[in-house]
Amino acid sequence: MDATPAQIKANMTDGGNAAYHNFNNDFAHVQDPNERRRLALHEIDKAPFGWYHVRACVVAGVGFFTDSYDIFAVSLLTIMLGIVYFHQDAGTMSTPQDTAIKVATSAGTVIGQLGFGALADLVGRKKMYGLELILIIFATLAQALSASSQAVSIIGLVIFWRVLMGIGIGGDYPLSAIITSEFATTKWRGAMMGAVFAMQGFGQLAGGIVMLIVVAGFKESLESAKDYAHCTGVCVLAVDKMWRVLIGFGAVPGCIALYFRLTIPETPRYTFDVARDVEKAGEDAHAYMSGKAEGKVDDLVHAQGLVQGEQLEIPKASFSDFLKFYGTWKNGSILLGTAGSWFLFDVAFYGLGLNSSTVLSAIGFAGGSNVYLKLYNLAAGNCILICAGSIPGYWMSVATVDIIGRKPIQLMGFSLLTILFIIWGFAFDKLSGNAQFALYVLIQFFFNFGPNATTFIVPGECFPTRYRSTSHGISAASGKVGSIIAQAAIAPLRTNGATAANANPWLNHVMQIFSAFMFAGIFTTLLIPETKRKTLEELAGEFHFTNADLPAQPTSPGSIDAEIKVAEPAE
Repeated sequence: MDATPAQIKANMTDGGNAAYHNFNNDFAHVQDPNERRRLALHEIDKAPFGWYHVRACVVAGVGFFTDSYDIFAVSLLTIMLGIVYFHQDAGTMSTPQDTAIKVATSAGTVIGQLGFGALADLVGRKKMYGLELILIIFATLAQALSASSQAVSIIGLVIFWRVLMGIGIGGDYPLSAIITSEFATTKWRGAMMGAVFAMQGFGQLAGGIVMLIVVAGFKESLESAKDYAHCTGVCVLAVDKMWRVLIGFGAVPGCIALYFRLTIPETPRYTFDVARDVEKAGEDAHAYMSGKAEGKVDDLVHAQGLVQGEQLEIPKASFSDFLKFYGTWKNGSILLGTAGSWFLFDVAFYGLGLNSSTVLSAIGFAGGSNVYLKLYNLAAGNCILICAGSIPGYWMSVATVDIIGRKPIQLMGFSLLTILFIIWGFAFDKLSGNAQFALYVLIQFFFNFGPNATTFIVPGECFPTRYRSTSHGISAASGKVGSIIAQAAIAPLRTNGATAANANPWLNHVMQIFSAFMFAGIFTTLLIPETKRKTLEELAGEFHFTNADLPAQPTSPGSIDAEIKVAEPAE
């Protein structure tokens, strides 16, 4: 039965733009909430791939562009801060200070992943999306404008702003993943989520390019000093400007995408499965268009809508339901698989950067006769490494994840990474510089054509709507805990027993440790389901469509004649 005009108005939700279509309002005329839910979700799942999806991927990918840009920039940031503020220590900050700045972002990211992940399930994706980007933009600009004083050191200020920036970056993980997943077509959902995540590769490359530009811009000033310890006068002034430009530029992409994030509609899955009250949202949308602060819902229509909401077949979210849901091995094991795989992977992923100096030496991009050449070679060498391994790996995942499947790619990745780290660790002393370069590129390739992409994709698909964002946040936070362990606990091991002749005597043992983490990842991967070409409702054990369930001919907006069938929930 069709809804009355008043009910149609009440059933409509606010939001929608060129990147995110409001599918819920296409079926606002359908009175039965279960039927309206199934029709709206089917429209999303079966939509042909088009520019609409490309725009959505770009908007969602901005956060990951910024995240990876920051990961690249922080290694250059600590070098330049050392030149500017620690001239008395030969232009180099201490190892604890360097580690604190690098770990600060990861610590904030854990908070953001857990906090924003839970809030997106509690109050909605729309209300949270964009807030995390505002926080990233604000903290990035504040960081670029920081300076030391008698009361606060530059290290303390940078750590403070990087923690806040990390919270924003952390919030982007579950929000962008879940919103992309819930708006994506089933056939290419993995590719869309992979493309969002693949923006990390372009973010790293952008960091290198921006660094090359600022180094070239201050070439004459930088050439005046032969090393960091002798960088004074115009040289130190140039470096002080350079690090601010490098960090501040990270806010630019976020400013461009902010409008689209703030104006997205609530995802239909959240509106139906969690909110269950679309009447107030519809009236608020009317009030917004009329220039009023808040809409007033007709009491009778509101009461009818609440009754309809109770008719939805999806369980209500609650703390007791959350414990009951994950208290069963079937569901809890999947969360263990996604969180465990991400944790194990990130230990090696972030730890591999410990050996980048060796690889850069092998390809002739380490050191230099003056500060200009040192910084130029560092930026150019990293750009080469990114283009050689990271970016091809990301886009190989995008191209194949909906064909091969998530689980096979993750198993293949962990298996090959185990072998590569074993070779590097146990044959370390026999490997030439070129051999280590080849291993580094292969590892980067199979990081990204492997667990780095799939650990992000699977948690955004395999959990029910009411806990999808929270579960993705838990999984992502587990990964960042792994990165903190890699940087704060495993990194110092490489200098164990260091001498003047060998600064990293334990580097081979660190690679051996990473091989053990990759081997363990094979077993956590066995706990996750294959999500390829399945609707989110199928993966959650709910109904799914077949061709027989749909009308033979398109129906007019005023007539829904299809009889929608519902599969029995999975046990």
